[in-house]
Amino acid sequence: MIRCSSRRRGYGDRRRHESARPQRGGLLIPPGRLRASWRLRVDLGVTPPAGNPGRGIAHRRVASAEQGGTVPVRQGSRPLVPRRAQPARFDQRGTPVKRRTLVALGVTGAAVAVLTTPAAAQTSDPSAAVQAVLDNVWVLVAGALVFFMQAGFALLESGLTRSKNVTNIMAKNLADMSVGVLAFLAVGYALAFGSGNAWWGTEGFFLSGSALFEFGSSGVGNLSTATFFFFQVVFAATAVTIASGAMAERARFKAYLLFSLVMSAFIYPLVVHWTWGGGLIADISIGGAVYSDFAGSTVVHSTGGWAALMGAMFLGPRLGKYGPGGAPRPIPGHSMPMTILGVFILWLGWFGFNAGSELAADGVVMGVALNTAGAAAASTLAAGAVVWLKTGKPDVAMAGNGTLAGLVGITAGCATMNVLGSLVTGAVAGVLVVYSVFFIERKGVDDPVGAVSVHGVCGVWGTLAIGLFARYDDAFLGRDNAGLFYGGGGWQLLVQLIFVLIVLGWTVVTTGILFAVLRRFGALRVSAAEEARGLDLAEHGAGAYPSDPMPRDERAYERP
Repeated sequence: MIRCSSRRRGYGDRRRHESARPQRGGLLIPPGRLRASWRLRVDLGVTPPAGNPGRGIAHRRVASAEQGGTVPVRQGSRPLVPRRAQPARFDQRGTPVKRRTLVALGVTGAAVAVLTTPAAAQTSDPSAAVQAVLDNVWVLVAGALVFFMQAGFALLESGLTRSKNVTNIMAKNLADMSVGVLAFLAVGYALAFGSGNAWWGTEGFFLSGSALFEFGSSGVGNLSTATFFFFQVVFAATAVTIASGAMAERARFKAYLLFSLVMSAFIYPLVVHWTWGGGLIADISIGGAVYSDFAGSTVVHSTGGWAALMGAMFLGPRLGKYGPGGAPRPIPGHSMPMTILGVFILWLGWFGFNAGSELAADGVVMGVALNTAGAAAASTLAAGAVVWLKTGKPDVAMAGNGTLAGLVGITAGCATMNVLGSLVTGAVAGVLVVYSVFFIERKGVDDPVGAVSVHGVCGVWGTLAIGLFARYDDAFLGRDNAGLFYGGGGWQLLVQLIFVLIVLGWTVVTTGILFAVLRRFGALRVSAAEEARGLDLAEHGAGAYPSDPMPRDERAYERP
């Protein structure tokens, strides 16, 4: 038997290695290759499959790599086989093949396969082809992170509402993504990014007229149309789902489906066309300054926030929210763990939301991620401190909303501010969200999750903050403009204000008309009895936490 101490990992001393001699028919182990860590195989007496000795199953005898010998074992014992002496790990020359070498070969092969595809073969420059692949892969990964934010919204909203309405919350978030993808594919993407006029796009419905999978076919850097569409459709779903929490616990599911459809196909895409699509707002220039919203503090979040405001106003408050004198009453949610878990998922997804908006894999991505993390951290602490001083308690839910407020606030300027500017922007957002939540509640608007304050109010602040803190050297994709505190004067702040007001007016008018029509026909809000029962049972016939439906009497389970 070959015996070796297992007191430490790594190579043993040479004297111990040289003293180890193979028994008759044993495995020849080169000196210096013996390790003090061993792989044990269970002695079951099972013969390994031909051509694959010693891999996948335990067996009694292990074939030698070069000699065809075996390691003798005692009956009922386990053979000690050095890790590097396993036949499956040797090539034809008896040289050990390292796992990391195999992984490297696999990755290299995959990269070669990608680079030899027709899309990558459009350019003769290998470095350009590699960059095109990296850009598309990064944006797809970022889009997947944004997609995962839907889970964060679902958990956050469910935790802040009562248990009898959780199924309804989950159903609305599922509907937002499902309806949003189809509506944006059919109509929304063409209205947002299709060529046309300054008001809306007129080409590209159902993604027609474009080579979907060719690099650069989207007209945005190296991105294919498929990649760019995927990233934009998850943004559209995010804008829609913001309103879900503000309308929680009293909106009819059918009415919400209609809102989700109109928002995904019409209201949000036109805002995108006016801005990122190069339309109405993008054409505004005052004193050489033009609008800036890198990842959508206003384009995405304020649009969703103002829609949430109109939904909450037309629905009215939940039963029991306000007393006879109009004083607000707290209606606590049912699960703080779900709420905070949702906040963490959203924070994670925001790195894809902001950093992915660079639409390329380059050095800007790292700075964007840093600013995003810093603003969220500063906002969390600021909101927690303010609510602690205001109420005497460190309200965890309000601190979580502070996290989201900072993320919304930095979304517009994450690529044009330095670290100090992002920290200040986040801290102000944290203070602002606390006072905004209390103010809106006192005005009779019942927003169970604070969506209006987080996304609407803090989205406006983040957009205006660009006019204050944007750096002069690289602000606005190379344009020679900057914020007020960095030598840019006040023109940028004025343009940002005009931008905010246009989006506010458009969203309030369109969603207001939609909700007014639904309320006029009695299709917007459930009845008082249904609301008291809970929307899980009233609308979906299934509760989130059903009790045991089986009889309590054990004799009822006995067969007759």
